[in-house]
Amino acid sequence: MKRYRILRRTLAVLIPTCIIVLTFAVSGVQDSSSDLFEPIYDIYEYIKSHFFQPEKIDDQQALYGAMKGIVEQLDDPYSEFFDPDDKQAFDESLNGEFSGVGIEITLEDGILTVITPLVGSPAETAGMRAGDKILAIDGESTDGNTITESALKIRGEIGSTVILTVLHEDGTTEDITIVRDTIIVDAVKFEAKEDGAIAYIRLLRFEPDTTTDLDLALGTFDLANITGLILDLRNNAGGLMSEAISVANRFVDSGVVLIIEDRQSGQKKYYARGNQIRNFPVAILINRGTASASEIAAGAIRDNNMGILIGEQSFGKGVFQVLIDFPDGSALKITAGEYFTPNGTVVHGVGLPPDILVEDEQDPIDIAIQWIYDHAGIEMPIDIAASATP
Repeated sequence: MKRYRILRRTLAVLIPTCIIVLTFAVSGVQDSSSDLFEPIYDIYEYIKSHFFQPEKIDDQQALYGAMKGIVEQLDDPYSEFFDPDDKQAFDESLNGEFSGVGIEITLEDGILTVITPLVGSPAETAGMRAGDKILAIDGESTDGNTITESALKIRGEIGSTVILTVLHEDGTTEDITIVRDTIIVDAVKFEAKEDGAIAYIRLLRFEPDTTTDLDLALGTFDLANITGLILDLRNNAGGLMSEAISVANRFVDSGVVLIIEDRQSGQKKYYARGNQIRNFPVAILINRGTASASEIAAGAIRDNNMGILIGEQSFGKGVFQVLIDFPDGSALKITAGEYFTPNGTVVHGVGLPPDILVEDEQDPIDIAIQWIYDHAGIEMPIDIAASATP
């Protein structure tokens, strides 16, 4: 019997993320840096006194501009200061529905780069590809833009068009016209394959309800009798670290699932709490669009020998951000540390290598099904490296 269901979530994220959300109150001025930043106040006073159109001076926007400048000098694509309008747009991108084209973007060497077009999105239909460099948006260069600035420019009214000038990986340049639409992504898909012998679950985002939706999907299968499971993380650009850890816990019996290091607490290890399902073979599909939180989940399952990675090298975003909300509605998203797989493997700038590399003409799902059948009846953990050898 074949089953196919979708748990639908609206998804508007254009930014690969691995975020921890914090909230801090702001009170008083930090005296320790008052002398260092005194020239900023001097410039502000000179502007107030000398600028010939004083009606254009907006004190609040001047403050926000200075704060953005402090963050921009870090030269980190994932760190940004959000004024209240930017923060509202960012929140909508995480939880809401808006008009856009459906691409996940990042900065590579300062160049706006497509991690992946979302499945079924206007961008995918128009011919956008993973790895495309976006050189201009409606003829305006993206050079110097933050990720969020570019994301907001790509958005627009439903039915309107945006022209993205892209450099493909084969060296060709193309102007791609895309009609904006409401971006709705099926957050979790699940299907019984091979007449119910194999469960297939695809995760496209690590949102607040991802683990809940995963549990609902798992509950539709006869877990006591299936041969194995395919967990598809292709083109999953990340989300919440807590959800990635929680998903990994569904498949890892015991041991470390994640290692992080930051300046506040040094090294910290997260441990599995004990999974609640039988340890059948798990084949995890990855590609270059597998990034951030999805790399956490894939690395945790793989390093604990509970599943195998099949596909392409993953993206390689091995740093995480904290989101600090301020009372006026502004916020700071700052890269706070780096994470490593349970074996201590570096992810950032490297990515996760597949245990079984899939060539262009091959179907990774077919390869996953064959690997599961080859290991039918075997309980995890096993030596994954040995099991991947032809």
